[in-house]
Amino acid sequence: MRPSLVVALTGGIGSGKTMVADRFAALGVGVIDTDALAHELTAPQGPALGPIVAAFGAEILGPDGALDRPRLRRIVFADPRARRRLESILHPMIESAMLERLQGLTTEYAILVVPLLFETGQERHADRVLVVDVPESIQIARVMARSGLSAEEVQQIMAAQIPRPERIARAHDLIDNSGDSQDLDPQIQRLHAQYQKLARARSSS
Repeated sequence: MRPSLVVALTGGIGSGKTMVADRFAALGVGVIDTDALAHELTAPQGPALGPIVAAFGAEILGPDGALDRPRLRRIVFADPRARRRLESILHPMIESAMLERLQGLTTEYAILVVPLLFETGQERHADRVLVVDVPESIQIARVMARSGLSAEEVQQIMAAQIPRPERIARAHDLIDNSGDSQDLDPQIQRLHAQYQKLARARSSS
């Protein structure tokens, strides 16, 4: 039985979704991260690896037989058709695994971390949408610092996501993560209390 309240957490690349999700998890919230599910599905024994190799060729594998993620990322963000091919393999598997795990949660409310929430139409699985927001200049700087990608490569990834103004407009709740990490705590505590109240109201109705 799924929790009475489901919150979908999303945001552009480099916005700090994982950091925010980890803070909620530390409060005892049930968190399901679809990026983590994607890594499980594409691991050497994962069910998605075979179909991906069949679609893109064995050259996307490293010498150890594991998926060469940077190579695959370069391929799919340089070619929209290749990206759609990869998404058609991965997204249904990720969505299915996410919903299966959601049914097993026993927490008051759940958070689903879905980077491409609106792009894949998965907001239908949630009661509320929480967007983690930062200016685009900060997105680019953060991703370059952590991944070694060029500004152009980061902008290619951002171009595959919905525009920031649309993402903000479609949010029920917003977290501003443009400041220091300690600025997150008051925002998360406020939302946690709000979500607990909503979850209890829904479960008692």
